Amino acid sequence: MSETKKTTAIVGGGPSGLMAAEILSRMGHCVTVYEAMPTVARKFLLAGKSGLNITHSETFSDFAGRFGAANPHLRPTLEGFLPTDVRAWAHGLGTETFVGTSGRVFPTVMKASPLLRAWLKRLEGQGVSVLTRHRWLGFGTGGDLQFETPEGLKTVRADAVLLALGGASWPRLGSDAAWTPVLAADGVGIAPFRPANCGFDVDWSDFFRDRFAGQPVKSVTAKSAAGIVPGEFVITRTGIEGSLVYAHSAGLRDGLESGANAVLEIDLVPGRSFERLTADLQKQDGKASFSTRLRKGAGIDGVKAGLLREAGAESEPQRLAARIKTLPIRVVRPRPIAEAISVAGGVRFDAIDGNFMLKARRGVFVAGEMLDWEAPTGGYLLTACLAMGKAAAEGIDRFLASKPGEPEVSSL
Repeated sequence: MSETKKTTAIVGGGPSGLMAAEILSRMGHCVTVYEAMPTVARKFLLAGKSGLNITHSETFSDFAGRFGAANPHLRPTLEGFLPTDVRAWAHGLGTETFVGTSGRVFPTVMKASPLLRAWLKRLEGQGVSVLTRHRWLGFGTGGDLQFETPEGLKTVRADAVLLALGGASWPRLGSDAAWTPVLAADGVGIAPFRPANCGFDVDWSDFFRDRFAGQPVKSVTAKSAAGIVPGEFVITRTGIEGSLVYAHSAGLRDGLESGANAVLEIDLVPGRSFERLTADLQKQDGKASFSTRLRKGAGIDGVKAGLLREAGAESEPQRLAARIKTLPIRVVRPRPIAEAISVAGGVRFDAIDGNFMLKARRGVFVAGEMLDWEAPTGGYLLTACLAMGKAAAEGIDRFLASKPGEPEVSSL
């Protein structure tokens, strides 16, 4: 009689969970994915509405360096599924990719839905079952999984479990961190969740807020503890938002938490030196209005001029040039975590072993945004989630192969 296939329950149908399902089913394991929402990968789909950024083309050394304090923990995992592997994976699903001017990698169709449809079709062909509207409630007696379903409470037993339940951002899409008390009760070390890749509140004047909310600030650079980054951002009624802000969000957030003043320094005309800008402003007619001198001497008007007025810029050419090159935006708090693109915090790396298995609960693995790491936007988040899904699947395979005799639920 042939040996009964060992079963793996994957709780969470995001990129990490689906990648683990792909790897495990390819290895011949029996895999079921349980998803709380009506459909899988909802955050993945939403991210793809404005152009799905799947990875980045920079050197691997630079790529791995974007993960900050988590780099030592994640680097071996990222080495197991490189950015080039992400592109090859997408190609295998019929999605061609290209490198944008920023170095970011996108599907040529710029959408997530065709890639997801092809992925789910492949998983189905490999025998993966996907059950939606199954909200995980925790562990029952003997380590079985308990789910809330439209038909009532459901109990599931599996030889191995992967939890890929996401973090705490965008709870309406399913990542609501409801799992934290369950794992905390097991003694799993969990770092508090904090917003990452988020906007910030700024104490704008009523005039500036009413006049410029919703307007983009383009072709600038921003400086903080994270360095100097070019790009653009948007003025909101509450503060600032956008990719350039996200690049600095970790440093600004950490500064606020430490009690320090958190300031984003903006260079409104990065293509012109301070000396050249000063000379150009000095040429302007002193009798002309402030707006005219800004427009003719520095090419600044609209929202950029509004920012200078908001910062109390003086009209003397040298001081004005200095303010244009280093305009401070003082942030007062990050936006709520539910609005953040991603989070820092989650299961600590010292709570898992090298296979991504929880030390506190044998046979239960975790991957993706549940873990305590963060990275900027630019393809880093998705690549890491896919890489962790693959690494956890390989860890599960090793675990299942090492179990003596027939698996028992009580071992979970």
